Amino acid sequence: MEARCRWAGWKERLCSAEQAAALIENGMTVGMSGFTRAGEAKEVPRALAERARQDPLSITLMTGASLGNDLDKLLTDAKVLSRRMPFQVDATLRRAINAGEVMFIDQHLSETVELLRNRQLAEIDVAVVEACAITEEGGIVPTTSVGNSASYAILADKVIIELNLDAPAELEGLHDIYIPQMRPTRPPIPVVAPDSRIGTPYIPIDPGKIAAIVVTHGKDSPSTLLPPDADTRRIADHLIEFFADEVSIGRLTPSLLPLQAGIGTMANAVMSGLAEGPFDHLTMYSEVLQDSTFDLLDAGKLDFASGCSITLTEARGKRVWGNLDAYRDRLVLRPQELSNHPGIVRRLGIIAINTALEMDIYGNVNSTHVGGTRMMNGIGGSGDFARNAQLSIFVTKSVAKEGDLSSVVPFASHVDHTEHDVDVVVTEHGLADLRGLAPRERAARLIDQCADSRYRPALRRYFEHACQRGGHTPHCLEEAFSWHIAAERDGHMRRFQTEDAGARRGEHREEPPVAHPA
Repeated sequence: MEARCRWAGWKERLCSAEQAAALIENGMTVGMSGFTRAGEAKEVPRALAERARQDPLSITLMTGASLGNDLDKLLTDAKVLSRRMPFQVDATLRRAINAGEVMFIDQHLSETVELLRNRQLAEIDVAVVEACAITEEGGIVPTTSVGNSASYAILADKVIIELNLDAPAELEGLHDIYIPQMRPTRPPIPVVAPDSRIGTPYIPIDPGKIAAIVVTHGKDSPSTLLPPDADTRRIADHLIEFFADEVSIGRLTPSLLPLQAGIGTMANAVMSGLAEGPFDHLTMYSEVLQDSTFDLLDAGKLDFASGCSITLTEARGKRVWGNLDAYRDRLVLRPQELSNHPGIVRRLGIIAINTALEMDIYGNVNSTHVGGTRMMNGIGGSGDFARNAQLSIFVTKSVAKEGDLSSVVPFASHVDHTEHDVDVVVTEHGLADLRGLAPRERAARLIDQCADSRYRPALRRYFEHACQRGGHTPHCLEEAFSWHIAAERDGHMRRFQTEDAGARRGEHREEPPVAHPA
């Protein structure tokens, strides 16, 4: 215990989770650690939910991203949450959000603490942060994520620390905590490469704000990634071929550029596929480091990875957490306002690979809303990267629900990433390079290269009809949402399907040559 908690005043702050939860009052704004089911405070939220069942209260809850260990479900069921931001993945909370019972603020992940610092959001009353150690000065050493924990702890009136003795002690030294100065005299953030270290290995706070220390023993929830299937392997193959072509043309080197990949099975499978490509000395500047990061490290393909959390499947976690020293000098975890910082993303020339729910024929991407109205998870960091990356790539399977829904539609039901932020689109059928194309050219290419063969003829008919109407971005407004209306009314889009034996085999027209930006 003394090795983990080196601050002299720790014994005076030691208490139970229930005693710590009592510091959180009705109507407060609470900032909790946690990013993509990693590094969340585990016991105080449980105690808070249990208390709320007897003594109702509600709070505004801010985190880094999603919480693990079913904490969002527990807090939702106990009616603790009145407002939640900036990201979530829990089915119970999602239902409450879509029912209007919890007000959800869907934010770019780089912006939350910037808004807090500038007092554009309610001030943090209490921060609850998981730590693997407390330094002699009272500094907090995070566990498997940094997320927004640093700024929450610095800005909060009171700080509750969950000292998790099950978290590997070897995590200490992995973090790089840097807080940007206030505007308008802020100097440039001096991250010039994925392996730049510019801060401290702990969160520096005034120890006088430490109101409680709760000793815990708990694991992060393992990632629920699915293994790659035939479609995701084809998507990866299309991307590998594209990157190889970019290298041969001279727009990329064999080490590519720093890579970012969104969360989930699709992006993870695509990144894992790079191990089979002709690339070496890769680097990552991303948010969450998933199984694919360690696949590439183990394959000798990846030299260094920067992120703000590590989220692993159970099998991969056993290998990594039991052998963390083998990776320590090739990893760094930062606050998410740095891992996702638009200026750093642009400076490093990131290749961003994110997943779309749907896209329209012009390349507008919906990442968040099913049917245009029902929140799925949130925009997360995809917007931070898409607008500022050197290459902004979106991947998705061309259909959902076993072909009943097309992921390529005439008009996106909700737009998170406009056509101006989307360079390349990839499905299992092909890759559409949209750089340097006008809307009419983008539509023709995206339909031919990426749409499922059963929906391709209907999309072409819509586009041709719209072109007859004219306009820079042709549309038939009375038909634009007919695909979504069919899905809402019938539960499927099958009325727009056309059986085309040749197209069904994945055939499509050759991509016409198009001049690319220099």
